[in-house]
Amino acid sequence: QVQLVESGGGLVQAGGSLRLSCAASGRTFSNYAMGWFRQAPGKEREFVAAISRVGSDTVYGDSVKGRFAISRDNAINTVYLQMNSLKREDTAVYYCAADSTHVYRAYSEFFNYDYWGQGTQVTVSS
Repeated sequence: QVQLVESGGGLVQAGGSLRLSCAASGRTFSNYAMGWFRQAPGKEREFVAAISRVGSDTVYGDSVKGRFAISRDNAINTVYLQMNSLKREDTAVYYCAADSTHVYRAYSEFFNYDYWGQGTQVTVSS
């Protein structure tokens, strides 16, 4: 299995940027498609972005298209989420997830993902 640890969250003003990182350990990182999800208090988990095992395919949630970018570096077992033009509604706990089965494309369905990190808090102030 793979262990996932997110970092890079914090407090940022609206309009600002943050870059989240998710470091993986355990099995070969390039065997997994990766995704980012988020959950705000009182709301359901929401898909943010996903990337295929070698980065050839990406997909984004409608609310973040054009503002967020997912990327990965398989040499250092890390996936990133660059978040620009942040809005208050982006405030949430952000989770990194790994999909061991559907690896050649990027998928938004949370039930595809086998492994999850503990999450990192992102707070956007006005």
